[in-house]
Amino acid sequence: MRPLFFCLCLLLAACAPLRAPLGSLSQPPALAGGVFVTRDGTSLPLREWPSEGDFRGRPRALVLALHGMSDYSNAFAMPAAFWATQGITTLAYDQRGFGAGPNPGLWAGADIMRRDLDDFVAAAKSRFPGVPVFVLGESMGGAVVLTALAGPGSLLSSQVDGVILAAPAVWSRADMPISYRVALYLAAHLVPGLVLTNSAASRVVTIVPSDNIEMLRALARDPLFQKKTRTDTLFGLVNLMDEARTAPARITRAPPILMLYGAHDQIIPAAPTKAVIAALGGKADVRRYPNGYHMLFRDLDGRTVQKDTADWVLEHAGQQKRELAVISP
Repeated sequence: MRPLFFCLCLLLAACAPLRAPLGSLSQPPALAGGVFVTRDGTSLPLREWPSEGDFRGRPRALVLALHGMSDYSNAFAMPAAFWATQGITTLAYDQRGFGAGPNPGLWAGADIMRRDLDDFVAAAKSRFPGVPVFVLGESMGGAVVLTALAGPGSLLSSQVDGVILAAPAVWSRADMPISYRVALYLAAHLVPGLVLTNSAASRVVTIVPSDNIEMLRALARDPLFQKKTRTDTLFGLVNLMDEARTAPARITRAPPILMLYGAHDQIIPAAPTKAVIAALGGKADVRRYPNGYHMLFRDLDGRTVQKDTADWVLEHAGQQKRELAVISP
């Protein structure tokens, strides 16, 4: 029995989940030429939707956006186009392992994703000095943002003017059936490179992420939207969701928080979402959309969510400027 157990341990160690490698440089993060360069020298594709009109030569506010699982920075094209008409500039990058970024399909690790977010905030504030900064996380991106808020030393606690959580990924192991947990662990450690496809999953269960069918069809044709997921990447996502589910209890200091979720969200169950809302308590302004699905900004009723978000951002941006005016000599 003991030799068999020993061999099994060796097998599990040899098949450990794979992580994307880091860069080898050490430098100040920067935004330039359609690229976000992190502190380790990794170049991540960057998209920018500049504000329209005359706002004294600069935006009224800046939204830094993190996309969800399988997605990439273009996820914010629809809301960012509207926000631009309101004087808000939106910046988004392809997180490591997603979109056109390096090592597509490989999980970078939650610590690295949070470090990249801090770098993004620092680089954006350097490029847009004095402009109020708001960080938006959608789904997986929301989990990155929420856990960053709960971590020590993150720039989100002290250097941004607000945080927006759109359908954050908070479906932890504690909320899953034990069969899901066991299957995920075994798959991630015995066959970490096993690739799961969306088409295979759809034969088991039908999940509707949005009621905007034309948008979903466009994503199906988009080569940068990932249709396959490694089991070790899924394992990493669930680890991140575990952290996000309990993050509110660890948040000691936070800027204003806007929490958005849809009544028809079929990706993140209602119970953990409501538990996180309850744990956030008075820290968050919560908006529930009766017609909303998981991809709130891209749903058929997405303009309502886009406008509510813009109004909230501009309200808090104006409040920040008023407070600065009061304390300035």
